[in-house]
Amino acid sequence: MKGLLTEIRNCTVCKPFLPLGANPIISASPKSKIILASQAPGRIAHEKSIAWDDPSGRRLREWLDVDEELFYNADNFAILPLGFCFPGKSKTGDLPPRPECAPLWHQQVVEKFDENPLYILIGNHAQSYYLQDKLTLTKRIQNFESYLPNYFVLPHPSPVNHFWINKNKWFLTDVIPHLQLEIKRRLQL
Repeated sequence: MKGLLTEIRNCTVCKPFLPLGANPIISASPKSKIILASQAPGRIAHEKSIAWDDPSGRRLREWLDVDEELFYNADNFAILPLGFCFPGKSKTGDLPPRPECAPLWHQQVVEKFDENPLYILIGNHAQSYYLQDKLTLTKRIQNFESYLPNYFVLPHPSPVNHFWINKNKWFLTDVIPHLQLEIKRRLQL
């Protein structure tokens, strides 16, 4: 997998379309037990070259009930966004991930995992890509158990999504405890 990760980190396929240039961010190990599939790195991740080292990442680690040491250990969590580079901003937030990235790289990475990891699909882009259904994010999350044992669906933990979380209080009381139990089981904590 090491050679593949190097190849991905050197990828420039989307460079002409990226306002800050190419900086592919990925973390994985053949032993990864959990795959964090999300949209694409944000501006802060692009600048630091570290995924989830921002308010969204802090909230995600709270939801998962893990510390940074567990989170950034690639044997535990692979970070596999649909787009490996920051796509730029729109009026309502970050642009969607570039369409070239996931079809080009994801299957190659997935084939390198030793076991059958749990995919945590973060946000609508990742859910639509992997599940290929027409459901809304809310409907998927309400029915999260139907996607187990292969997938666990989550909204994006961005502070911008506070409206969705406040509107759907059942998410924190009904879904997060199941998520934390599944993480403990997968990581054998």
